[in-house]
Amino acid sequence: MKSNQSNQLQDITQTVLFNAPIQKVWDTVSTSEGISTWFMPNDFQPEEGYDFHIQSPFGPSPCKVLEVDAPHKLSFSWDTDGWFVTFLLKEVGTQTEFTLIHGGWKHDDAVVSKPNEKSSVIRERMENGWVGIVDQRLRKVVEE
Repeated sequence: MKSNQSNQLQDITQTVLFNAPIQKVWDTVSTSEGISTWFMPNDFQPEEGYDFHIQSPFGPSPCKVLEVDAPHKLSFSWDTDGWFVTFLLKEVGTQTEFTLIHGGWKHDDAVVSKPNEKSSVIRERMENGWVGIVDQRLRKVVEE
């Protein structure tokens, strides 16, 4: 699919190692309360097919749970531009390797509807944003 669209933007992928057990990280990334502590307010439920909303700076973003494989994988669609977000968790001794994938990007000149800016601009902004969200905010919550 991607090979047909040479301008399609790559997924954002970020992997970090947390000094926390996998169950603590899973509980923080797979519950409404947990997600609110490091990401955004939401009405998430960890049930495949469940429709929920994340309260983004641009207003409510409709989402749908795509896959739940506790405590290793959670994936959901995000907003109306074809994005998906996946959390992958892997136990590494007493630590947890956490990978975030934000995919579904269109070609670089496609306009993302809510901010009304090109995908390339939004992707760069969000890639930088995910670094702070995952490596700082999520790390602080799970390593407390």
